[in-house]
Amino acid sequence: MNVVTAPTSTIGRQVVQNLLDAGEPVRVVARDPARLAPDVAGRVEVVVGTHRDPAVVAEAFTGAEAVFWLVPADPRATSVDEAYVGFSRPAAEAFQARGVRRVVGISALGRGTPVADRAGLVTGSLAMDDLIAATGVPYRALCMPSFMDNTLRQIAPIKNQGVLYGPIVPGLKAPSVATRDIGAVAARLLRDDSWTGSQEVPVYGPDDLTFDEMAAIISEALGRPVRYQQTPADAYKQNFLGFGYSGAMAQAMLDMAQAKNNGLDNGVSRTPEDSTPTSFRQWCLDVLKEAVDA
Repeated sequence: MNVVTAPTSTIGRQVVQNLLDAGEPVRVVARDPARLAPDVAGRVEVVVGTHRDPAVVAEAFTGAEAVFWLVPADPRATSVDEAYVGFSRPAAEAFQARGVRRVVGISALGRGTPVADRAGLVTGSLAMDDLIAATGVPYRALCMPSFMDNTLRQIAPIKNQGVLYGPIVPGLKAPSVATRDIGAVAARLLRDDSWTGSQEVPVYGPDDLTFDEMAAIISEALGRPVRYQQTPADAYKQNFLGFGYSGAMAQAMLDMAQAKNNGLDNGVSRTPEDSTPTSFRQWCLDVLKEAVDA
């Protein structure tokens, strides 16, 4: 049995679909089962509740061969540690108590870089990985840079202003990754019973691009001019406070962006084995253009 947490999230739903397409049995942990796609709901077991709840994870992980672990965003958390490590403690105990044989988790690039200990959400993710690895359960932490799919949050300014906004230095080359590729890697590892131990698995797309280059690619894919504009640090944090983030989590978003500007995502040497197939250009043609045209 494969257990998938956060099954209605962008990545989680793709993990579920990949496992079902492969004929694998799937159990999901869902706070709101009504959000499951109709063609999925009838093909999976459902444990209702949050995977922060000890009773919920104890039930969900009973008889589980593999678990896909994704901590949902908590913009109102009192601290990054609480958002990631605190959330994951009940699951870490249940991995051991319920005899789970392998766990695949969503994490981030950056371990070993000089800025990893002050990188906001990334620092929390790496501490979560340490917590899970310490249980002794075989663990693969999928370590990603920024998601290509985050661009979908900016459909309005792209359409109405011809501008892509972000906190990253315009000329900094860095990797990115499509969530569909993350879902494919996660499903493959969940189905593979040959690996043991704890290990980080970098997952990124085939090319490193600056945000200026990404804006140019978006322009070509959409057939309209789009430029990149860097958002000042103070304004970037204020945006999150305006969205209802706690002060700690708004600062964590800024800390992560500043760490990326200081090389957080560039600390791992690219290898063919770690690179995924979807380029940013292909993602724009397949996903962004459809969303903008809708």
